[in-house]
Amino acid sequence: MAERFVEPITLRGTHATLEPLGAEHVDGIRAAAADGELWRLWYTSVPRPEKTTDWLATALAMRESQGAMPFAVRDNRDGSVIGSTRYFNVDAANRRLEIGHTWYAKRAQRTAINTECKLLLLTHAFETLQCIAVEFRTHWFNQASRAAIARLGAKQDGVLRNHQLLPDGSRRDTVVFSILDGEWLAVKGHLRFLLERPR
Repeated sequence: MAERFVEPITLRGTHATLEPLGAEHVDGIRAAAADGELWRLWYTSVPRPEKTTDWLATALAMRESQGAMPFAVRDNRDGSVIGSTRYFNVDAANRRLEIGHTWYAKRAQRTAINTECKLLLLTHAFETLQCIAVEFRTHWFNQASRAAIARLGAKQDGVLRNHQLLPDGSRRDTVVFSILDGEWLAVKGHLRFLLERPR
């Protein structure tokens, strides 16, 4: 079997640990999504409790068929699963990938968790995988996500109109952001500043 561009890896930080998603995470994922009933946000893809097993199977299938790498996110304070994120839309030939499918339990939102997870993922992408660009995409109506992506230091590339047909019949306009390899040093410094400043 050919070597994968993104191999399974555990990324550890001070606040959180990203570990390759597996069947053993299903109960933790279900509990994390229940904290805040995150599936009620119509513009996200957080699994409903009864759909968690299907959601996990889809994420693992994406890993096997498309070279993606889904992660479970653990809170280092108590070891509980508090969300998920993944590398996907992997383009090994052009050394590009996307970070997305990211969500966190309500208790982990507006904490250092997301900033640190993005620092871990971006560091691995740029410094180990030698990516030349990393993308982020979100729904036009997901204002919180758009603000969070911009806060990381990503720049908006544009909007893909009528980009996706959603299960409810609506059409998603997708906002595309990216960070380029030449911008990484400044972005890395910015993320470290956000993590180290007094709260």
